[in-house]
Amino acid sequence: MVDIREHHLDNGLMVLLAPVRTAPVATFWVWYRVGSRNEVPGITGVSHWVEHMMFKGTPTLGKGEIMHLVNRNGGVDNAFTSMDFTAYFETLPSDRIELSLRIESDRMINALFDMNEVASERTVIISEREGAENEPRFWLSEDVQATAFKVHPYHHDTIGWKVDLETMTREDLYRHYQTYYAPNNAVIVAAGDFDANEMLDKIQNAFGKIPRGKDIPKVTSVEPPQEGERRVRLKRPGPASYFHALYHAPNASDPDFFPTFVLSGILDGVGGMSFSGGGSPGRSSRLYRALVETGLAVDVDCGFRATLDPGTIDVAATVRPGVSIEKVEQAIFAELEKIATKPVTDEELATVIKQAKSQFVYATDGVMNLGYWLGQWEIVDTYKKYTTFLDGLKQVKKADVLRVAAKYFAETNRTVGWFTPANGNGKPRSRSRGRK
Repeated sequence: MVDIREHHLDNGLMVLLAPVRTAPVATFWVWYRVGSRNEVPGITGVSHWVEHMMFKGTPTLGKGEIMHLVNRNGGVDNAFTSMDFTAYFETLPSDRIELSLRIESDRMINALFDMNEVASERTVIISEREGAENEPRFWLSEDVQATAFKVHPYHHDTIGWKVDLETMTREDLYRHYQTYYAPNNAVIVAAGDFDANEMLDKIQNAFGKIPRGKDIPKVTSVEPPQEGERRVRLKRPGPASYFHALYHAPNASDPDFFPTFVLSGILDGVGGMSFSGGGSPGRSSRLYRALVETGLAVDVDCGFRATLDPGTIDVAATVRPGVSIEKVEQAIFAELEKIATKPVTDEELATVIKQAKSQFVYATDGVMNLGYWLGQWEIVDTYKKYTTFLDGLKQVKKADVLRVAAKYFAETNRTVGWFTPANGNGKPRSRSRGRK
C-alpha cells in the first residue's frame, strides 16, 4: 500500500499526498464538495455549468490556455461533475507538475465568468442535454430518479432540468462559484513522483494565501422512507422497450455498504471502481443468466455506487424484440426475491470477493487512478477506505447479503419504470439526416 499523508492548511484546505516514485509522472487533483446534491429548483445543473466555466479564463490564463499549456507540457487534463462533487485534474511529467498548482490555485479564486462566455456555454450545455435526450434510457432514468426522490436533491440529474438551463443567469453561476469554490470546501490529492515535504511547501505557497470562504451551506434534506411502490410509464419514439427499477440504498459510510456492494456483485458482477471504469461483464452473474442467457433481454445491469447520502440500487434492462416488458419485469423481480429469501452460495460469495480484489488493484493502479480513488472516497466517506476496503469486503458473510437484500429489495422501497416505443413495434422511426 502507498503511504498517504494528510495535511490541513490554515484556510481549511485538506491535502492528501501519495508519493509514488516508480515513474517520472505526477497527477494533481482538486475536489470540491459540491455537485447536483447542492442545487435547488431554479438552478439545477449549475454545478456542471460552473465546471465548464472554469476553463473559460482568468485574468492571467485566457480562454483555452489551460488545455494548451497542459498539452504543450506533455500532460492531460479534464474535469467532471457528479451528484456529490466536482473534480479537476492534470497529469504531467513530474518535473512539470507545478503548472497544475498554478492553474488550480488561479481558477479557485479568479475565474472570470464573462457574460459572452456564459451565453455561449448555455448553448453548449443545452445541446449536451438534448444529445442525451436522444437516448430513451436517459428519459426513463431521469423520470424514475425524480419519482423516487421526492425531497432530497438527488431528485434531479447532474445535467439539470432544461427549463433551468434556459433561464439561469450569470449571477446564479458566479454566486455558486463564490459559495462553493473555497479552500475550506476543497480537497487536494497529489500522487506520483515527488518528495512529500517539497510538494507540501509548493501547495502552501500556491494555495495558502487564498482566503477561507464563508461557511458552506449544509444540505439538510433527508429523503423520508418510501411507503409504497411507485411507477413511471413513458411512451416515446425509440428502438426498443426498456425496464428500470430503483431501490433506495445505503450511503458509503453506512455499515450496510459492504454487504450491499457484495449483493450487487452477485447479481451483476463487480466493475467500475476505477477512473476509467471497466470490470467484469457479469456473464456468470445471476441477472445475466436469468435475463440474457434465456433470451428475455439484450442486456441487464445492476448498479450500486458510493454516495454521500443514501443512494440507490438500479436494475435496468433492454427488452429483447418480441418479448413483453412484463416478462422481463417478472424475471428480474423473481431473481431479487430469490436472493432476498435464500442464502447465496459459498462459491458466489468467493467469486465476488475475488472480483472485487482484482478491481481494487486495478482501481488504485497508476497515479491517476490513485488520485481519483482517494479523492472521490474522501468526498463520500473517507480516503482511509484505501487501507480498509478489502478488509471490509472480507468481513461480509452470506447472512449479511441475505439481510440487506430483504431490507432494500422490499416492494415498498422500489420505483419501477417502463419505456415503450411510441410507434409500438420496437423499431425506431425513420429520421432524416441534416448536413453537418
